[in-house]
Amino acid sequence: MNYDVKDVSLAASGGLRIEYAWQHMPVLRLIEERFLKEKPLAGARLGACLHVTTETANLMRVLKAGGAEVALCASNPLSTQDDVAAWLATELGVPTFAIKGEDNKTYYEHLEAVIATKPRITMDDGCDLVATLHAKHRDMLPKMLGGSEETTTGVIRLRAMEQNNALAYPVIAVNDASTKHLFDNRYGTGQSTIDGIIRATNVLMAGRKFVVIGYGWCGRGVAMRAKGMGAIVAVCEVDPLRALEAAMDGYLVMPMAEAAKWGETFVTLTGDTSTIRKEHFEVMPDGALVANSGHFDVEIDIPALRSLSLSERRVRPMVDEFTLEDGRRIYLLAEGRLVNLAAAEGHPAAVMDMSFANQALCAQYLVAHAKELEHKVYTVPREIDEEVARLKLSAMGITIDQLTPEQVKYLADYQVGT
Repeated sequence: MNYDVKDVSLAASGGLRIEYAWQHMPVLRLIEERFLKEKPLAGARLGACLHVTTETANLMRVLKAGGAEVALCASNPLSTQDDVAAWLATELGVPTFAIKGEDNKTYYEHLEAVIATKPRITMDDGCDLVATLHAKHRDMLPKMLGGSEETTTGVIRLRAMEQNNALAYPVIAVNDASTKHLFDNRYGTGQSTIDGIIRATNVLMAGRKFVVIGYGWCGRGVAMRAKGMGAIVAVCEVDPLRALEAAMDGYLVMPMAEAAKWGETFVTLTGDTSTIRKEHFEVMPDGALVANSGHFDVEIDIPALRSLSLSERRVRPMVDEFTLEDGRRIYLLAEGRLVNLAAAEGHPAAVMDMSFANQALCAQYLVAHAKELEHKVYTVPREIDEEVARLKLSAMGITIDQLTPEQVKYLADYQVGT
């Protein structure tokens, strides 16, 4: 079978970790049971560009249980877990193209390897697979059934494609499902980003001046977890509503020019470019830690940091020290890439359980409804979002109320007044 992984001998250890994660993914287990019986993805060829982690391996398992032919590559050069990639390739039989630390050339060769399997459904995390198909393989576009997108950055790119009439097939924004962004982005990114920073640096969070750049769902989660560990948290925002919310949530709110002088740890979570720039590095205190938890490594202007530096050295795994002309040292974590995946393990399995349940059910939806869909970005159908929530509640042993017939009638009656 065609694959490109670091070392196939790592498969056994990968299998143990995948099995452990599977215990914490009850929603996917329930979906797998149904998929094994119904085979709703029978004959579907699916190309995935996702973070190659234990949780992703279990998603691949469920897709195969549903009858899909699947190929997988990494959506970030530093997020691959090499033992997981080995298990996927040799034990599950998924053509897998992912090596932690792969260079840019290899990254795109791996994308092309997935495209070479002729998928008709894409499952993306960051939109690189979709973008490559549109840029270099336009002959394949008329045959595509559809796709799904996992993360905020990818949805932003896809909506830009739609607005410019460039999107050639329908894509479901899995990121926008309530059971994805409310949980994955807030609780998953919140916990795993702090985990990555602590694993990389071993710094004490309590009392540390911590700057969160971007107060979307990911930023909310990181701010909440940093505050919970005793950090003094400031938020930088461009959106007045989010800035107001951050202030009402009890955080300091200030422009980045001010925060750069004040902060000791900085985390970007905006999905935009150059949120930490040259003028910010010029005023940061000695020993400042700079990390990114947005999808691409463009949120921190790393070339600007290098231009200000006299020397650069790696002082710990995933920690690069830049010494500036005046002797100040700035520490860049995980090369400016996703610190939660590069320096830690990404989201806990219990969180990815819901995100990947949405992916599996959206793949089923695309197979059934592709002919009815336009070349647009769609939100996850409400019935899928609610089904994932119901399954998760059931797995947690939680029951909820249902409206009585009288309540249903009342809500539908506009004539009832005081």
